[in-house]
Amino acid sequence: MGEHRATGEHGYVDDGGTVWVRTAAGDRPVGSWQGDDPQEGLDHFALRFAGLETQVGLLEQRLRGGTLSPTDARRSARRLRDEVAQAHAVGDLDGLGRRLDGFEGAIDRRTQEVAAERALAKAEATAAKELIVAEAETVADSSSWKASGDRLQELVEEWKAAPRLDRQSDDALWKRLRTARAAFDRRRSAHFAAADRQRQEARERKEQLAVEAESLAGSTDWAPTAARFRQLMGEWKASGAAPRVVEETLWRRFRAAQDSFFGARSATFSARDAALRDNQGAKETLAAEAEALLPVSDVRAAQATLRRIQDRWATVGHVPRAAQPALDGRLRRVEQAVAAAGQAQWQRRNPAGVGRAEDTVAQLEDGVRRLTDQAHEARAAGQQERADRAEEALAARQALLDQARSTLADLRGG
Repeated sequence: MGEHRATGEHGYVDDGGTVWVRTAAGDRPVGSWQGDDPQEGLDHFALRFAGLETQVGLLEQRLRGGTLSPTDARRSARRLRDEVAQAHAVGDLDGLGRRLDGFEGAIDRRTQEVAAERALAKAEATAAKELIVAEAETVADSSSWKASGDRLQELVEEWKAAPRLDRQSDDALWKRLRTARAAFDRRRSAHFAAADRQRQEARERKEQLAVEAESLAGSTDWAPTAARFRQLMGEWKASGAAPRVVEETLWRRFRAAQDSFFGARSATFSARDAALRDNQGAKETLAAEAEALLPVSDVRAAQATLRRIQDRWATVGHVPRAAQPALDGRLRRVEQAVAAAGQAQWQRRNPAGVGRAEDTVAQLEDGVRRLTDQAHEARAAGQQERADRAEEALAARQALLDQARSTLADLRGG
């Protein structure tokens, strides 16, 4: 081949201007250089090698930084390996090839890391969606129609915002969520349909009561008519609520007839004002007895005592009109307080609600334990990013657990 016109560590230019690269498999031509300075030819092909070396270095950095998926990394490494094997460049191509071969182990490790991250993300997404479904099934049993309906809609939106699972898992959990919501909707529809029927029946009954009250308004048979009016009032209250659009109209008719009768009676028996004042005193005494029940400590005893007070109240008779609103208001406040105490006691003793709340707490506690173990394991293995992700998920799960424990404590009355 003759003497070389220019030579270097990894290649040379022969007398004919052919540029050669040295490799473990033997020298091979990579191009030609017809310029006056053969060293420039070597430098030109060395620049090409530098470009390849830069690409390998960039791939190495992206692998180390975790910014490249294992699939893309493997594809890039194979492409570069082919380019190095056929490169028209002068440099340590064998060393560059060995560097690329060394990437396989890093890519395999990154593949395993990605698989672990995906498994963790799937577990967290599954737990989040199971929590949504569990709450939906709990809420679906509620009769707080407005609040529960709103919460179910919120849970559906939370579901849509949550990461997707595999189709089979997603479909199974979505079916449970959809079933819970449909069951709630059926119960709510049935409730309001029954309420509509009750209101219609109440309307018909109150129209009858209003007609009878109007027929009695002009009566001067004071005692039996007054007694009948009291009965009508009891029947009115027992009839329930009519549709709002007619309730006030019917009430005005009924009350006008009642007021007309009792007004005439009051005018006729003005001499009985003293008796009315006595009635006022009796009701003030009863109101004081009722107010002594507050605050309610024994719901059952308070209800029994209040019923006796209400019965006595109903038999006392009329009081001066100016005093009536205040007296009625005093008794009404006690009635509302006793009713609220009874409702609160029922909610605290509702075993189904407590049981579901306990299940929710248990599920969340299990999730907290698992995430705590994952964080510790990742930290011990020196996997900082994985540990940080696990701890972020743990903080969110702990917040849910704290809320669930608070809810359980309220249901238990603690």
